[in-house]
Amino acid sequence: MANKKYILTKETAEKKLRRMALEVAERNYGEQQLVLVGIKDSGLIIARKINHYLKEVFKGEVIVTALIMDKKNPSTIVIEPAIDFNDKIILLIDDVANTGKAMLYALKPFLETRPKKIQTLALVERTHKSFPIDVDYVGLSFSTTLDEHIYVEVEGTEVLGAWMAEQTLAPQIPRE
Repeated sequence: MANKKYILTKETAEKKLRRMALEVAERNYGEQQLVLVGIKDSGLIIARKINHYLKEVFKGEVIVTALIMDKKNPSTIVIEPAIDFNDKIILLIDDVANTGKAMLYALKPFLETRPKKIQTLALVERTHKSFPIDVDYVGLSFSTTLDEHIYVEVEGTEVLGAWMAEQTLAPQIPRE
């Protein structure tokens, strides 16, 4: 698509994912376990990449699980595999923090438990938030206009980069 404005290449995205994994390991030094919860689909791929880099530097156990929800209408949220989040350190992961809505609603299942700590991670954070979500680990913070949208491209297990498009020109994202 000729009108894609790339803001991250595959190589730069990999560097940022590795750096964020190091930050996660540093901020959670001494912990025995981390639970990475990736918001499906791209957030789950990013969670798996973070897990890959964490294996190099984090001494504790890392569990990766998927959070499945319709980001446009997040009334139903499913976590697979379901685990006990009590007294766990949870790292909620998404590809892009656009308005903060997806991450805000994704917190709902954890509010019914007693986690030790909840942290958030996004490869790209847009500076126009509509919901009160602060992202703890950010690969790239990017200012956009209200008409621009950021997309993270993934294929299989790889993050191919991120690009920006005018909302009217952006492709329709299939709903699950």
